Amino acid sequence: MVETRIKPHLEQEAAEKRRAVQRRAAVRNKVFGLLMVAAAIVAWWLVHTNPKWIFPAGWWQW
Repeated sequence: MVETRIKPHLEQEAAEKRRAVQRRAAVRNKVFGLLMVAAAIVAWWLVHTNPKWIFPAGWWQW
């Protein structure tokens, strides 16, 4: 249920700071999750692709 009373200024400021911290944590977690998904996709692609495309013959020689 939404609280309809007017809060004191210090209480409003404290609530805004808590929400800002929670928002930063949520964004950080989303970015970390997307990076994990991207890493999983790249790993899957490396495992399922033709090894000769990744490491052609003589790739270690200059």
